[in-house]
Amino acid sequence: MEEFTQRQKKIGGILQQDLAEVLQKAASDGGLRNIIISVSKVNVTTDLSMAKIYLSIFPNKEAKPLLEGIKSNKPLIRHELAQRTRHQLRRMPQLEFFIDDSLEYIDGIERSLKGEDNPLENPDLLGKRKKS
Repeated sequence: MEEFTQRQKKIGGILQQDLAEVLQKAASDGGLRNIIISVSKVNVTTDLSMAKIYLSIFPNKEAKPLLEGIKSNKPLIRHELAQRTRHQLRRMPQLEFFIDDSLEYIDGIERSLKGEDNPLENPDLLGKRKKS
């Protein structure tokens, strides 16, 4: 795992906060109701030219189409962010958006442990597993 400098962490934090506001406002202005978009993580490269932004979108079935819409509006989002951070950043990094599916992964593990997909409580699942 790579180590981030204080500057990278600070810029990531600034972008994370402002981007969450920009995306949530854009979603509500666009008529999207009952959708939560949160920016779970922002990683900025050492030269500060690129920001990888991880989004958590609820409900999950809306994630893919919403991510495509966000990617297609990248120039507008970047411009809005630049306006908001103009006193803190000289140059706005390029933005790359990804879906953060870590919550879904954790939920799957919890479901397995609760017994829905647990082979310890349901031995019939063992037969479905691939033999190696």
